[in-house]
Amino acid sequence: MLGGTFDPVHLGHLRSAVELREALALDRVHMIPAAMPPLRGEPRVSPDERLALLRLGIADTPGLVADPRELERDGPSYSADTLASLRGEVGDKARLVMALGHDAFLRLADWRDPERLFALAHVVVIDRPDHEAALPAALRELLAGREVEQGEALMAHPAGKLLRLRLPSRMAISATEVRRRLATGRSVRYLLPESVEARILSRGLYRHA
Repeated sequence: MLGGTFDPVHLGHLRSAVELREALALDRVHMIPAAMPPLRGEPRVSPDERLALLRLGIADTPGLVADPRELERDGPSYSADTLASLRGEVGDKARLVMALGHDAFLRLADWRDPERLFALAHVVVIDRPDHEAALPAALRELLAGREVEQGEALMAHPAGKLLRLRLPSRMAISATEVRRRLATGRSVRYLLPESVEARILSRGLYRHA
């Protein structure tokens, strides 16, 4: 599970999903747009439009799935509920992973029912080399005894562990900057898949700051 607002999906999101799948030998990566992210501002375009852009971006990429389950649920998009839905599909013995970026990871202890996340899945943090600050005390307590150093140790269990993973590309693309460029009429070429860029421009999405 790789969640996010995907507002809009960009090449950094997609490349991270591909490299995550390769690094952990995952069967598939479910890219799941959030309808109402509890700890973030309201996305700039509709859930249906963000899903359409995600599907265009993924296209026929092997192993990547645009998963609409959070958009089909009422209320805020709590990750524990999404993991419970996925766990119900794959069964108790499958290895289930929730991947998230470093900024989201630092707030993990503030998420709804964070202990339940580890009961349902492993957590993989897509690390950033420029983030070496000490972790908040509540997060250190949540992670006590959970961290492993290698993917093999992670995959020895269905859930419950934490792995920090540095992906090869680490593409520093920001959806905020993409939106800012679109709002001011500047180029977003090579930041987005061409099909995503074409739909955004043809529909006038993100045109206003």
